[in-house]
Amino acid sequence: MKLLSFLREGQPSWGGVVGQGLVDIGARHADQFPDLKSFIAAGMPADVLADLGPAEISLVEVELAPVIPNPGKIVLAAINYWEDDSDPDKAPAFPVLFLRLPSSQIGHGAPLIEPRSSEKLDFEGELAVIIGTGGRHISADQAMDHVAGYACYNDASVRDWQKHSHQFTPGKNFVGTGAFGPWMVQADDVPIRTEGVALITRVNGVEKQRTTTDRMIFDIPYLISYISTFAPLEPGDVIVTGTCTGFGITRDPKEFLRPGDVVEVEIEGIGVLSNTVEAEA
Repeated sequence: MKLLSFLREGQPSWGGVVGQGLVDIGARHADQFPDLKSFIAAGMPADVLADLGPAEISLVEVELAPVIPNPGKIVLAAINYWEDDSDPDKAPAFPVLFLRLPSSQIGHGAPLIEPRSSEKLDFEGELAVIIGTGGRHISADQAMDHVAGYACYNDASVRDWQKHSHQFTPGKNFVGTGAFGPWMVQADDVPIRTEGVALITRVNGVEKQRTTTDRMIFDIPYLISYISTFAPLEPGDVIVTGTCTGFGITRDPKEFLRPGDVVEVEIEGIGVLSNTVEAEA
């Protein structure tokens, strides 16, 4: 099942994808589950998703929001993929992690914003993990049982602001730079537990990044275990698992996004997240 958050006539809700449309589950269960995060926190009761019936609304009638518009935490890993020339003897001992603010996020189809203060907006296609069951000190061998689902993420970064110091925070939190969507696919519907799935990023239809999720240096169980050691994970929290090389600042010559560019992040078994770059008003 694909689950998403959206705005219809300015009103937030959430629902399930059926064919080329959706069912407004939020409207049906507004008292119990006003948003997708609350539904996840309740354990995603199967009876709510059973027999949704035909689509009620076309996807073009709604504005897609970030999959989880109101996460308590968004924790991201830097880089995190083995490359063909990687030296295992030089692997980092621990992941490099940073935080993103929910207010920086946008949904599928919303504009990525090139800020007035920079011309170095970059793309990073990544896999997002949505936490289902929370916990502290989660062991790696039980970590996947805490996953509700997966989504595409574009951790668009303002590189010069990111490099102001060794802290990533400024460059990772500009408004309109964290694209998250188009939907969440429930964990059991994506074979990440048993095999890797392809992760591809394109700019204007040209492939820029390609990897598979089984090439992560710090895999999903490790990240969940590591993060939950210092911060209790809660339902609806988001872990963005890092990117492979090929993003703009790693290319020769460097390639940064410009207004009119279209960035697509495609993950096998999940879908395609697409956003067009606009200049900040």
